[in-house]
Amino acid sequence: MREFIVEADGGSRGNPGPAGYGSVVIDAATGETLVERAEYIGVATNNVAEYRGLVAGLRAARELDPSATVRVRMDSKLVVEQMSGRWKIKHPDMKPLAAEAARILPPEQVTYEWMPRERNKHADRLANEAMDAGKRGEQWDAGASRAELDALGPVTPAAPGPSGPPGDATAGAAKAREALARSRPAADPTADADAVQEKAMTTTDADLRAARTVATPAPASASAPPPATASSQASASPVDSAAVTPAAAPSVGWGAAPDLGAPATFVLLRHGETPLTPQKRFSGSGGTDPSLSDVGREQAERVAAALARRGTVQHILASPLARTRETAAAVAARLGLEVTVEDGLIETDFGAWEGLTFGEVRERHPEDLNAWLADPEAEPTGGGESFAATATRIAATRDRLVAEYAGRTVLLVTHVTPIKTFVRLALGAPPESLFRMELSAASLSAVAYYADGNASVRLFNDTSHLRS
Repeated sequence: MREFIVEADGGSRGNPGPAGYGSVVIDAATGETLVERAEYIGVATNNVAEYRGLVAGLRAARELDPSATVRVRMDSKLVVEQMSGRWKIKHPDMKPLAAEAARILPPEQVTYEWMPRERNKHADRLANEAMDAGKRGEQWDAGASRAELDALGPVTPAAPGPSGPPGDATAGAAKAREALARSRPAADPTADADAVQEKAMTTTDADLRAARTVATPAPASASAPPPATASSQASASPVDSAAVTPAAAPSVGWGAAPDLGAPATFVLLRHGETPLTPQKRFSGSGGTDPSLSDVGREQAERVAAALARRGTVQHILASPLARTRETAAAVAARLGLEVTVEDGLIETDFGAWEGLTFGEVRERHPEDLNAWLADPEAEPTGGGESFAATATRIAATRDRLVAEYAGRTVLLVTHVTPIKTFVRLALGAPPESLFRMELSAASLSAVAYYADGNASVRLFNDTSHLRS
C-alpha cells in the first residue's frame, strides 16, 4: 500500500478578505512532490481557506491512489484538532467543509498531525501564489509556479563539475574540496564515493568509468556495466545467494495481496566523506574510526536540510562508527529526533587492510587479495569479516528492524557495504550486481518492506541535495 503526505495551507488578506489555498501531495517513501494544487477562492477567512486546501489535497491523493494511506500535515492547530475529532466544529462555514474532507477517503486511511509554520513553506507559497493571481484577476498557473523552489530557500552556487568522465568520483571530490575551501558551496554529487572501494571494483580505468553512473534527482538507478572484480568499504562484495534465503517466495506484481498495510520504509543514508575518502584507503570497522572531514560535515548538513524538508522520517538509527554517528546527529538536530545506535549497521571489518590503499594491499598481500576478490566467503588478511558474513548480518538486522518498525519510516545511517546489501537482497539480484552500483557519500536510498515479504526499492543514490 502506498503512503502519501498531504501538506495544506490557506490564507486570507484581511480575514475575511481575498483568500487562497495551496496543497501538496508527497510520496512518503521518497519525499518526491507528486501533485501541487492551488486556487484563489475570493473573499473568505483563513480557516475556510485552510479547509479548502485540505479538501483539495485529499482529493488529489485519492486521484493518485484511492487505497493509499495519507498523513495530513498542517500548521493550523484548529483544522488538525477538529479533523482528529478532539475539538468540536462550531463555525457554520467550516462544518460542511470538514464533512466534505472526511468523506473523501475512509477515516482509517487518514491521520492528522500539526507542524510548525516554517515547515509548511511549500503549501504556504502555493496559497500566496493563488492570492497574487487573484489580485491580478487570474487563476493560479501550475506551469508558472515557483512554490517548491522558493520553499527550499536561496540556492548556493554548486561546486564546479568534475573534469573527468561522467560520474568520475576522484575528479569530483577534488573539485568539491577546492570549492569548499573557497566559499563553502554545495558539495558536488560525484565528490563523495569512498576511496578504495571503486578501485577494488574494477581492473582497469575503462572498467571503472563504465561501472559508474551519474547520480540524478530521485529516484536514481544504477546502470549495468560489465562485471567487475571487487569492492571494499564503499562497495559490497558478491555474496552467496544461499547466505540469505527467504522461507517462501512471496507473491509479486498484480497478484500481490491488495491491502498489506503501510510498509516499513528504510531510508538508507550513507555517511559523509572522511579524510580517508580522497586518499582511497580501506576504511571499515576494524581501523582508526575516522570522523567526518570538512566536506563530510558540509554534506551532512545538506542532507539533514533535505530530510527536514521532506519530513517523512520518524526514527533515526545509526551504525556505531564515528562518521555515521556524526552524520546522524546532524539530521537529528534538524528533525528533533533522537539517534539510536544499531550495531547491525556497522561496516565490514577489513582486517589488516584497514588504512591501506588497494595498490598497497596488492603489493603486500596479493594472494589474500585475489582470494577475496574471487570468493565472498574469503576474509581479508588478518581475519576481517567476509562479505558473505556481512550479508547474513544485514539480513538478520533487516528482519528484526522490519518487525520492530512496521508501518514506520526509519532513517538508517550506515555505510556502503550494508546499503548495497540491503538493496541487493530487496531486488533478489545476483551477488555480482553489487559491483554494478555507484553509491556516493551522503546519498539517500530507500527500500519499503511489506507484510507479505515483498520489498520495493523506491530510491537509490539520490544526491540532488548536494547539488543545490
